[in-house]
Amino acid sequence: MIVEHALLPVRPGAGAAFEAAFARAYPIIAGMPGFGGLSLSRCVERPDCFLLLVRWEQLTDHTVGFREAPEYQRWRALLHHFYEPFPVVEHFTPVLGDEVFPVAAALPADT
Repeated sequence: MIVEHALLPVRPGAGAAFEAAFARAYPIIAGMPGFGGLSLSRCVERPDCFLLLVRWEQLTDHTVGFREAPEYQRWRALLHHFYEPFPVVEHFTPVLGDEVFPVAAALPADT
């Protein structure tokens, strides 16, 4: 398993719109092969910063399977214009700890 980590700096004041756009974008990523769940959290101290953690079966599920899929263009159109500056995305292999990816259950039913 691989964990994708991205701190998402959202344009000031656009947090609510970003959350709504992310809810619309969620089914895109959730339908990708190798997707294992995600968590999107908002920073308490910096409310325009979000933490995205995505679980993938293997690195190429994200770097090739998702990013090179036609659906990725819709993901980009929904989300990338919110970022200022564009986020750095890194990948991690878990060493120790409990897995927590609760966002999927918390998404509105109409997404």
